[in-house]
Amino acid sequence: MHEIEPYYSWRDDYIAAEDERSPFYGVVYSEFEFDKKIYNFLLHPQWDEFGSQTLYLKVLYVDYEKGFSIMELIGEWNDAIYNDIMLLKREIIDMMTAEGIHKFILIGENILNFHGSDDSYYEEWYDDTADGWIVGLNFRDHVVEEFKAQNIDYYIHFGGDLNTFPWRTLKPKQLYHHIEERISKRLGM
Repeated sequence: MHEIEPYYSWRDDYIAAEDERSPFYGVVYSEFEFDKKIYNFLLHPQWDEFGSQTLYLKVLYVDYEKGFSIMELIGEWNDAIYNDIMLLKREIIDMMTAEGIHKFILIGENILNFHGSDDSYYEEWYDDTADGWIVGLNFRDHVVEEFKAQNIDYYIHFGGDLNTFPWRTLKPKQLYHHIEERISKRLGM
């Protein structure tokens, strides 16, 4: 896992550590010191921590004008033991929502498992998005099934071509446009 870096090809477009409105503003990263881990597996030092023992993320892009964020996740999403959704909601999402972000693209190809608990924080996040949405891109099939078993798919859009979307071939605003178009069709807007 220590060789899996967050996606870095959009760094010319956005760097969370340089964004004064970002929860990660001012963070200094080491290229050599591996100080993060999931269980006994070291993580690349570029991943951001937000209080979870098993889930890390990287805010890849934020557009305050259009009100969207793209985040890449890695690890085990464990609400049952570590209440990861509560930590994500309180430490990251609430700050972003306060800055006008109401559309969230979550890239989950590096999420290995999901262990659910209840859906109250997902419901709260969904309610906070008002006229927005939450989309899960490229989550593994078994992880999507685990989310569905907990009825989280009521709050986060998964499935169809969202599970195999070629997001790396696009720039952030292009990705947003494609997702916005798909979600608008799903919601009948």
